[in-house]
Amino acid sequence: MVHCPECDATLEAKDDVEFVEMDATTGFFAASKRFYLVACTECGAAIGSGVAGAKA
Repeated sequence: MVHCPECDATLEAKDDVEFVEMDATTGFFAASKRFYLVACTECGAAIGSGVAGAKA
């Protein structure tokens, strides 16, 4: 069983976490990358994150 490190909520279903996509521009070539954040739906604490390749 997995629990949120902040509020100890049980994370056992897909609905127990929220996947958030954020953009950040690099500025040099006006390209941007996609950043992903996984957050607890109970308290909003960030549980994990990742970066995808540049998008058009």
